[in-house]
Amino acid sequence: MLPVAGALLALGLIAAPAAAAPTGDTTTTFSVLAGTLDVVVPATSTVGTGGAPGTSIAGQLGTITVDDTRAAADASWVTTVTSTDFTTGAAGASETVPATDVDYSSGPATATTGNGTFTPSGAAAPIGTGITAFTHAGGTGNNSAAWNPTLTVNVPLANVSGTYTGTVTHSVA
Repeated sequence: MLPVAGALLALGLIAAPAAAAPTGDTTTTFSVLAGTLDVVVPATSTVGTGGAPGTSIAGQLGTITVDDTRAAADASWVTTVTSTDFTTGAAGASETVPATDVDYSSGPATATTGNGTFTPSGAAAPIGTGITAFTHAGGTGNNSAAWNPTLTVNVPLANVSGTYTGTVTHSVA
């Protein structure tokens, strides 16, 4: 160092150069984005044919999938299912199968991802007033479940022949 610079430094008139540190910290951030909670269902389904009045027609509805991309600390959800009455022709009394005569069973999961507990509906139950189709309890982050439920239509004795149509609705919250 030059004698004048050394004297100025000693008097405190110029600052000493910054010393390099052996370590350094950088505060770093990133964002995990939250998605949505969705249910995906088949657009149409035929569960069977050939059931005479007083018998049952059973068949699978098609794969139902719940996709939870909310990235939540509590990733729980419940899927419910309801149905309209099934009708043919003019939808008179003998041309209607009440939704209370249609049983739903989710069956086991065909696929799951994520953590937490996935629980199917269990025994078949009438879907007319709405039932729980599938649940996910606990867990964190993203998850999904898929199942292929069975509908059993208990055709009333007084019903006439025809192709009956109704709407099965799955909701998730």
